[in-house]
Amino acid sequence: MGNTVSDIDAIDYRQLSLAGTFALSSPAHSFCGDIVLPGDVHTALLAANEIPDPYFGQNEDAVAWVYKTPWTVERNFEIDAAMAAGYLTLTLSDVDCIAKVLLNDEVIAETQNQFIRYDIDVTGKIRAGKNTLRIEFAVVPDVAKARAGAHPFAIPYAAMNQKVAHLNFVRKTACHAGWDWGICIMPVGVYGRMELRRSRLARTESVQVEQRHENGQVNLSIKTRVHAFETGEISLTHAIDGQTIGGVVAVAKGENIITHDVTIASPKIWWPAGQGDQPLYDLVTDLDGEVTTRKIGLRKLEWIVEKDEIDHSFKCRINGRDITMMGANWIPADAIPSRITPDTVRDLLDSAVAANYNMLRVWGGGQYEPDYFYEMCDEMGLLVWHDFMFSCMPYPSDRAFLADVATEITQQVRRLSHHACIAIWCGDNEVIGSLNWYPETKANRDRHLANYDRLSKLLGEIVEDEDPQRRFWPSSPSLGYMDFADGWHIDTRGDMHFWDVWHSAKPFEHYRTVQPRFASEFGFQSFTSMDVIETFTNPEDRNPSSPVMETHQRNDGGNARILETMCRYFRFPKGFEEMVFLSQVQQGLAIKTAIEFWRSTKPRCMGTLYWQINDNWPVASWSSLDYGGQWKLLHYLAKRFFAPVNVVAVPKGHHIQLCAINDRADKLKLRVESFAVDMQGNVTEIGPVVGDVPRDAATPMVDISPLGDGQFLYFEWKDEHGNILGRNDFFPRAYKYYDLPQPSISASWSEEDGKAVLELETDKVALFVSASVDVPGYFSDNCLTLLPGTKARLSFTARKGAQPRLNDLKNSLKINHLAQTY
Repeated sequence: MGNTVSDIDAIDYRQLSLAGTFALSSPAHSFCGDIVLPGDVHTALLAANEIPDPYFGQNEDAVAWVYKTPWTVERNFEIDAAMAAGYLTLTLSDVDCIAKVLLNDEVIAETQNQFIRYDIDVTGKIRAGKNTLRIEFAVVPDVAKARAGAHPFAIPYAAMNQKVAHLNFVRKTACHAGWDWGICIMPVGVYGRMELRRSRLARTESVQVEQRHENGQVNLSIKTRVHAFETGEISLTHAIDGQTIGGVVAVAKGENIITHDVTIASPKIWWPAGQGDQPLYDLVTDLDGEVTTRKIGLRKLEWIVEKDEIDHSFKCRINGRDITMMGANWIPADAIPSRITPDTVRDLLDSAVAANYNMLRVWGGGQYEPDYFYEMCDEMGLLVWHDFMFSCMPYPSDRAFLADVATEITQQVRRLSHHACIAIWCGDNEVIGSLNWYPETKANRDRHLANYDRLSKLLGEIVEDEDPQRRFWPSSPSLGYMDFADGWHIDTRGDMHFWDVWHSAKPFEHYRTVQPRFASEFGFQSFTSMDVIETFTNPEDRNPSSPVMETHQRNDGGNARILETMCRYFRFPKGFEEMVFLSQVQQGLAIKTAIEFWRSTKPRCMGTLYWQINDNWPVASWSSLDYGGQWKLLHYLAKRFFAPVNVVAVPKGHHIQLCAINDRADKLKLRVESFAVDMQGNVTEIGPVVGDVPRDAATPMVDISPLGDGQFLYFEWKDEHGNILGRNDFFPRAYKYYDLPQPSISASWSEEDGKAVLELETDKVALFVSASVDVPGYFSDNCLTLLPGTKARLSFTARKGAQPRLNDLKNSLKINHLAQTY
């Protein structure tokens, strides 16, 4: 018989964390030591001085033996009699990845998917007193090779990115095997929940919330999945906004779906960053004492994909407003999983918001992030375009593989769908396009297209069943439902990846040859910053073609392309440090060229997500934040070109058009003042223009006649009260054609409202003036054009809990600018 109603309050839910120190060993290696879980083997070996720093020099190959070795972790734990007598679940999540789980020497589970939460029924298998948990990890490359060999036809893998073959046969973070920005570490470990849960009768599987916005109210439908060990009754309640709903519910053995409805009569509406506040409601769920809390943001989000005069729109409508998405692509925060912490992630996300982002794309070669990532995005107003974890290569579609993927996708959608930040589910990254890359797929595209469709169809149906309020987008890039055409070069519908400027070495101006509806990937590389380079090199390695620098460049020909582009736009720098600085200048210019032009086409283009915001190790890459979170110059420029009110220069034949963009909720009046400036510092006023700027489209403000030889355009815009909202410039010719003066730039520090403020002034025209200090943090602006007689005031925001003294900043200040590189 099941428990009676009177029993419900008598027995509490209990939970025992199994996180902590385990014994780490291998049958193939002499090492025996400790490992802290959640965590990874590399971190344990580093702590024991068994391996060198994988990120230094060329140590990547020196530690490759780690992932070619089977590993075992084991620990004892004590259980009291009351705990042992209940219904017990061993929950393990983010097990990486193919392993046997043994409890008291009995195999209780075999894991094979890093992205699945394993809830293992261990009722009757736990004894009062001492118990032993052991996890035996298989060697992933061996398993992947065997699976690929047994498949009835050849499926290629992304050999151009990955050092480990056939990882598409294993459900593991793809970039663990390397990428064109990533080191091959292939970590082993457990990164998520490790706990023993005792339930009275049932456990919570998932809680999902659907929203209906009607007549100024929000109706919530709360769907709870409960796994009952036996038939009986449970107490299930939800509390939100001062209301408690639910009570005693009858359940049958197995999965039960229980729905409760509640209305928020006076809702506080959630908006993306820059568009309003992000109020969050606590939803507290109590199942027989198993209490979980979720933060709920109330917003109505739609993707408007409909026929228009161009082809089809592709835009995000939030709370009835079409809002331009601005941000970048996100990769895992570190190649060594133990280093991915809430503090690390919050630091990166804080920098995203500080640079006027409102969206991140979680890329399909990475991972589903921990809960705290999405909670922080909810809190900060960062929407998430979420790929499922498939990228750049075809995948199997046999029944066993699809069944495993079905569990993965179902769990992840159920885990994350309550978050306000989740904007769209995307099936994969560039998988459909990859059918045109490999000899095997090109030789028999029909077979591989059918193979692809099986997986894509499964993903779409799961989203339709599990999260019907959100759009499923089949791939990125994609032109839409059941359209397998070229999303790299068609710019009239869907989302677009545009890589011609980097991969085909086209000039920056080539970005203006396309007008995407939504640019979800494009980028240009730079070297990582000099202080970061110093962490993985010796002085003799600091040369762009040294073996170490080439090891820290994963894209074939990448360093040469950086230098080739440098010669196109600039005079060649005089030294290595100047070259590093100049590489970041040109990276910023590339993305600025693209995004300013595409934003000027609004409402045609309603999204720009550049590749990429972060790095997972110190490397030359497309990122705007260095490994460790330091701002590169691109991130400063992003703060400016993503500003909600902006004015940009667009060449129109021999003329220059100044175009105003307004992403705020209401129209505004702008005064735009523009000047022609020469290298001697002579400033010629072109004249102000005043006009209304509506929110729904970019607005041409003025056409400017061709400038004189040696001049550039400098302009600023003010609101109707005379407040300066921003400044910008435009150079009609490459910078190498301008004879730059050598300016003397003075710097002084002060403190205002508890913040350090740096004031810069120049005696001559100075371009790309950039301040840096040794303290973790960023300035309010940087990479500036300074004119004689004007001052720039830059406030400094510390990062990572730093509390710098003014002298620390003053003594470590370094100023770079373009003329200094020659």
